[in-house]
Amino acid sequence: MRIDVIVNTTARRYRARPSLIDRMSAACAGAAKLHLTSNVAELAEVCDRIAQRGTDLVALSGGDGSFMAGVTALARAFGESSLPPLVLLPGGTVATVARNWGMTGDPAALLERIIHKARGRHDGAALRGTVRRPTLRARATTHGGVEERIGFIFGTGLVASFFDVYYERGGDGYAAAARIVARVFIESFYGGSYARRVLDPLRCTIDVEGRQLAPRAWSLICSSAVRDLGIHMRVTYRAGEDLERPHLVASALPPRELGPRAPLVVAGRRIGGRDHFDDLVRDFTVRFDAAPGATSPGDGPYILDGDPLRASEIRISAGPSIDVLTLRP
Repeated sequence: MRIDVIVNTTARRYRARPSLIDRMSAACAGAAKLHLTSNVAELAEVCDRIAQRGTDLVALSGGDGSFMAGVTALARAFGESSLPPLVLLPGGTVATVARNWGMTGDPAALLERIIHKARGRHDGAALRGTVRRPTLRARATTHGGVEERIGFIFGTGLVASFFDVYYERGGDGYAAAARIVARVFIESFYGGSYARRVLDPLRCTIDVEGRQLAPRAWSLICSSAVRDLGIHMRVTYRAGEDLERPHLVASALPPRELGPRAPLVVAGRRIGGRDHFDDLVRDFTVRFDAAPGATSPGDGPYILDGDPLRASEIRISAGPSIDVLTLRP
């Protein structure tokens, strides 16, 4: 049984507690190969080496951005149709994707349990306990060309504005995110400047399966492979329902109408309102408007698995389905 463990040493938990790397190494001793990476180039080299010799299971440990980068690098190294079974171990500030799929707590302790479970199979037997999970394919057009990534959570509009504020305040995890959400919710009732900064519509268009939706500005655009985006924000409450059709939720409501609908999101219900879009789709494309008088395409912000990025347009569709090992019964 070949098990490879890829750790992003720059992820928050590993930076805060360097001894955690020693514990991950101890958990791997004699049972798995530990690979330490600190940048995308090192990650690509590790994935290429693993693909060349083969593996039975790859564990990725870091935050949501680490999972996105890891799956993207593995897909390039192995080919999307030949990806090995995966396990996502939380090592970042939040690790929302891992939490959605039942992996919470200390990554070294989780790794010990995973190795025990994986090595308990009989020779030649299939790895039990894996669940087929969706991913997103994000194809972005930028000034430097076309960038394609395999990820899990995409958003723009208030999602991008929220992360601007979140990172300005240190990006300290769920508690900090909850404080921002609470303030935005309260100010949305009277149109406070803080709420407007996060909730004001962003000028862009959305084409869904080749058909352009009417509004030219959107407050919220979100698509995800998981249902809970953190702090019980169940915007994409139908995520995973169809592996070939991601759930797209988009709203053009102004701050005073959108903010008070937050309880619907927590409850995993439709936001509703005029020009609201909420459905499973084959693909959609977001195009950002250029500034007045500009001669080149617009350049707009978006978030992919917590990483702030920019593009003139971005197309989202289903990525390769992955087999994810879980500790749940």
